[in-house]
Amino acid sequence: MADTHSPVLARLDPQGCLVEGDARLLDLNAAAGGALGKPLSLPELSTLASLALRLRVPIARTIDLADGDIDLRMAVRLVPDEQGVRIEGGRWQAAMPPAPTDTATVAWGLGAAGSAGSWTVDGALRLTRIGADLTAPEPDGAAHLLGAPVTQLFRLEPDTDGGLPMLAGVAAVAAFSGQRAVLRATGQAMLLSGRSLTDAVGRFAGIEGVAEPVPDAADQVPEADAAASPLAIAERLERALRVPLRRIIANADSIGEQSDGPIRSEYAAYARDIATAGRHLIGLVEDLAQVQTIDSPDFQLVVEPVDLAELGRRAAGLLSVRAEAGQVRIDAPTPGDRVDAQGDYRRVLQILVNLIGNAVRYSPPGASVWVRLERDGPNACVIVADQGKGIAVEDQARIFEKFERVDPAEPGGSGLGLYIARRLARAMGGDIVVDSAPGQGARFTLTLRAA
Repeated sequence: MADTHSPVLARLDPQGCLVEGDARLLDLNAAAGGALGKPLSLPELSTLASLALRLRVPIARTIDLADGDIDLRMAVRLVPDEQGVRIEGGRWQAAMPPAPTDTATVAWGLGAAGSAGSWTVDGALRLTRIGADLTAPEPDGAAHLLGAPVTQLFRLEPDTDGGLPMLAGVAAVAAFSGQRAVLRATGQAMLLSGRSLTDAVGRFAGIEGVAEPVPDAADQVPEADAAASPLAIAERLERALRVPLRRIIANADSIGEQSDGPIRSEYAAYARDIATAGRHLIGLVEDLAQVQTIDSPDFQLVVEPVDLAELGRRAAGLLSVRAEAGQVRIDAPTPGDRVDAQGDYRRVLQILVNLIGNAVRYSPPGASVWVRLERDGPNACVIVADQGKGIAVEDQARIFEKFERVDPAEPGGSGLGLYIARRLARAMGGDIVVDSAPGQGARFTLTLRAA
């Protein structure tokens, strides 16, 4: 049932045709050449409706529509249901330029004038509009990212205090500025700013933002210094390879899916193999850059209390699709479990995703992977156990070294995952050990100081 504060403006059928609408919207649609029973002729609303139908999730944002010489603005919510899409809204009002009450609003206003790439997300932080300046160098630009989380367009980076200004703006339903980010498609460093949108009853409904490129810090390092810094070399390598590899993957995926028409089945299979190899190379490049980071002398982590049970459940959830595809069951901690430890939330999650992912990869169909918790004196532990083929004693130390794997002939990762995981664990004052025997599966135990 629609919110009583948000009247229904219009209804569309599953094909996007206008079934009914209020008088003002019908007039606007008619002025744009539309009519009842025909596709909605208001482009911004039509695009959002198509997105809501495709994703099967509600979308909320503020739209501007032209009524003669007047620009009208309204916060709308598009809700897909069995009959199509229900468009809810508040009251039409004349659109006014944002008042420059703070630096974030000023930055947004300048960006709206064209000095930076614009982007918009809905109340779930999913992309609903991507400016031309932010599109990837692909045939479809960034259209494939519409409906995806904003973090697939930008990699958000914390400020000097470790905070994320954009999320702070979301939490406060306010404007923000100074959010550091990297445009994933190109590796370009960006500075994000924007303002929160609200619906008719004041709830958070999305963000209208801009992204301004900032000079590439790596390009400002003198060549002599860059040559002497392995970390700088790794970062340059990652930037140089990421874009062409992503182009290869996107084109190979398109060929493999036969998007432009049917091709011979063996060619489609070759294209899928190319895409898989490209993803493996991107993973390797990212692992190499991460190894350089954690091996640097000044690498350290800030630890704080974390709930290992919650992290175990989250890691299991992230790997649920992969496990289902391999017919493997993940037995994660139950919602009532809780074990507190000292660690870096993001890094502990990274370790558990690696350990559980390895267990799923090397488990046969029908097997189970267990994620268990325990306290051992002053320590808190997460145990990841599988029913795979196990690891010989003589290999158990070797698998934690760089580029080492039990069987290099098997499909898998780069041989850096366990090395990175153990280095991260030790940087948090903990460790990772393995207990295994051939034919008896493996038990990897992450140990951290109890909180």
